Amino acid sequence: MANGEILFKDVRIVDENKDFSGDLYIKNGRIADFGKELEYSCPVKRFDYEAIVMPSFIDLHSHFRDPGYTWKEDIVSGSKAAVKGGYTTVNLMANTSPVCSSEEIVDAVIQKAESAGLINCYQTVSVTRDFDGRDLSHLDTLNPERVRFLSDDGNGVEDTEVMEKAMIKAKAKGLIISSHAEYREISNKDPRASENLMTERDIALCRKTGCRLHMAHVSTKEALIMIQKAKAAKIPVTCEVTPHHLILSDSVDYAVHPPLRTQADISALRAGLADGTIDAIATDHAPHAKEDKEKGARGMSGIEIAFQICYTDLVKGGIISLSRLSGLMSKNPGEILGIESGTIEKNQNADIVIIDLDKQMTIDSNNFYSKGKNTPFDGKTVYGTIKEVYRNGKLMTTGDDENDN
Repeated sequence: MANGEILFKDVRIVDENKDFSGDLYIKNGRIADFGKELEYSCPVKRFDYEAIVMPSFIDLHSHFRDPGYTWKEDIVSGSKAAVKGGYTTVNLMANTSPVCSSEEIVDAVIQKAESAGLINCYQTVSVTRDFDGRDLSHLDTLNPERVRFLSDDGNGVEDTEVMEKAMIKAKAKGLIISSHAEYREISNKDPRASENLMTERDIALCRKTGCRLHMAHVSTKEALIMIQKAKAAKIPVTCEVTPHHLILSDSVDYAVHPPLRTQADISALRAGLADGTIDAIATDHAPHAKEDKEKGARGMSGIEIAFQICYTDLVKGGIISLSRLSGLMSKNPGEILGIESGTIEKNQNADIVIIDLDKQMTIDSNNFYSKGKNTPFDGKTVYGTIKEVYRNGKLMTTGDDENDN
């Protein structure tokens, strides 16, 4: 790419606020122009199919298992999986070993990601030190310029006083708390009440403290109603849902966390996509080794197929538009993270994905870049093949010529 310039000609450009046929001009890693019949003295790229150009995807909730569980995933394999799925930015959870409760671990993860050179990684820090449910002392010295999220994802902070103090500290530093809404003492007996009760509590604490609260992997209709009411009351709450909770009901025997819900819950979540209650679709990419999954480990490997699943079932299924899907997978996550990506606008980072919407594929987990081959979607026919991914205007490749798009 001469002088960091490239002109995409005769493509369909889609983001949350636009859907038109035209051209896109990238210069020095930024979107410099877009429109019809653009002319620039630079390399021109055309496609022999109807190329859809969208902002690349941003995942607010992923597990790359590094450090400590690298037989399940590591930064390199996770980064390759992300690129394969059309992602250039991910936010990683803290349930590693050791738990990410320090800037030293943040630094180590970010350095590995930078060395891999494929995606932008943000590392979440735990709410409580080592997930002990009590100690918040590590938050006092945390540099808010280096971290966006705090979360005890996978556990949930059960002590209300501890969570309130954590929200006060987070607000003072401008950080977001991502809530894993689960009371473990009742989750086995009544997983629905477990999520709903903690959702209600955390929204109440958010109202009291003014801390920015992000509800992770919302899965029940009751929790969604609470979030909808909180937003109407101008409480600073955002939320995410996963592709699997939007597609699969509890009639499917597959262990995820939170569990798959009823068809009524799926209908409510889909309505929340359409009416704007839900801010983001996040993968909760949770790779496991085959032996771990056979022993009951909960979660699925999803970052490589999230777009295709959502496009096939939600857009082709008439639930939402492609532009709305872009808002859920790119624009809103980018705004929540506070980064200059997620839309096709001048001066935004040139983080884009090229997609062939008409091309079918059959999901085969054996072809995943992720070490985790655990997915209930094996064999599903989907549309929307990811062809190319650009980060800061540079084409990202995994180094595997046979599997690169």
